[in-house]
Amino acid sequence: MDIPLISHVGIAVKDFEKALKKYSLLIGDDNPAIHDVADQKVKAAIFKGGCCGGGARIELVAPSTDDSPIAKFLDSKGEGLHHVCIYVEDIEKKLAELKAEGVRLIDEVPRIGADGNKIAFIQPKDMNGVLIELEEFPKPTL
Repeated sequence: MDIPLISHVGIAVKDFEKALKKYSLLIGDDNPAIHDVADQKVKAAIFKGGCCGGGARIELVAPSTDDSPIAKFLDSKGEGLHHVCIYVEDIEKKLAELKAEGVRLIDEVPRIGADGNKIAFIQPKDMNGVLIELEEFPKPTL
């Protein structure tokens, strides 16, 4: 099975509703999947549309609480690119491989992300300054 490399690109936004309108117009998706991810203290919109029928998705993330990691990010860096999410086939195996090579993990144990798939984050300092999210590629259902 060929797994796409990039799941999505995460963009941190302050005004969720305003950003939602702009990106809906840009992408041509008036019905993105909206999620409140309580354990991550964020609200997310995942756009699956686009003109060409494929490729990585765009995820808007906004803080749902003042102590959200996204709120801290916005305070220090402002709006913009927050993370790149890469698909993996077996997230536990990939985390173990990375850890064995000395890569520092934010999440040593996967958690459930906005789409309901297993996710984990890697320390940006160990990935050349980029916050990388791993997402286990969904298994086909029969």
